[in-house]
Amino acid sequence: MTTFETVANAYITAWNARDLDDRAQAVAAAFAPDATYTDPRADVAGRAAIAELIGGAQQQFAGWAFRLAGPVDGHHGQARFTWALGPENGEAPVVGFDVVTLDDEGLITSVLGFLDKVPAAA
Repeated sequence: MTTFETVANAYITAWNARDLDDRAQAVAAAFAPDATYTDPRADVAGRAAIAELIGGAQQQFAGWAFRLAGPVDGHHGQARFTWALGPENGEAPVVGFDVVTLDDEGLITSVLGFLDKVPAAA
């Protein structure tokens, strides 16, 4: 069985994959083929759309990286965690909280994302 921390780390890896091929591989490693992603600014379905969404975020926040910002908690095929986005060696101007559901193989089937801290210009 995949641990919830492993799932959260795979998720963060996907969001940090800058190369198109690396991103596609990381998304495939973390997300089920028909996974959905919903947050206040996006509502997409499928690995290709999720990879495209990630690419857009990377363009908007060029040079910044995602990281886990606290413990990962999970039960019954669902997990929750806080993440931060910012310069690798500095304060994170963007912070969010995600709830993910998993299939029997430990792949993410849905993401419900919340943005807790966002700069005014973002």
